[in-house]
Amino acid sequence: MAGEAHRKRLRALLRLAGVRVAGDLTLVEQAFVHESHAKEQGGSSNERLEFLGDSVLGVITAEWLFAHFPDEPEGRLTLRKAAIVNDAQLAESARRLGFAEVVQLGTGMRNAGGANNTSILADAFEAFVAALFLRYGIERAKTFVCDEHIGRLDHDPEALIDAKTRLQHYAQEHLSATPAYREESRGTPQAPHFDSCVVIAGETLGTGSGPSKKAAQQAAAEAALRTLLAAEPRSKRRKK
Repeated sequence: MAGEAHRKRLRALLRLAGVRVAGDLTLVEQAFVHESHAKEQGGSSNERLEFLGDSVLGVITAEWLFAHFPDEPEGRLTLRKAAIVNDAQLAESARRLGFAEVVQLGTGMRNAGGANNTSILADAFEAFVAALFLRYGIERAKTFVCDEHIGRLDHDPEALIDAKTRLQHYAQEHLSATPAYREESRGTPQAPHFDSCVVIAGETLGTGSGPSKKAAQQAAAEAALRTLLAAEPRSKRRKK
């Protein structure tokens, strides 16, 4: 998509943020320029905007969670934030909003299906948030993020993100460690069964079983999350 049709789609996105008079679209257009397109055609990509947008998105999300979950401790808010700003969720919102049709890709990247790539779409979402912030102010960025992303999610943590990813975010944020999984296989090829345990900082925090390695790891991660959240004051001391 190019020319006026492209700019028309950008103006439609801006209206979702409450921007009625778009003015100069240069910065907004840059938010959708992938590095592959910039290398082929010249000019700047959206990488710097993505860097800024990541932080702006984090602040908006943290403020929203702080207001909407006043009784939840830091650990649970951290899990919720990680679920909201992860690439998979951002890419889903980007797909729904039609970002795949306006992102500018190099020929090879587009032919390889890059317009539907989760990482590319998530990066474009962050870059667009940055462009809103720089060009139209924090309130317009907040309107877009809250109305078109956060407000449309199911805020049950299990619905937002899988247990392994939630555990990884929690462990890195609070324990400065990365979970490690150990599996044992039993059963038969026709009826496989796996047992898994998850170890963090040398301590086994959860075990689980399932018909596949992935299912067993998810069950172990769920158990570890329950252990960590039940002993949250201890985990905070370990983080320090």
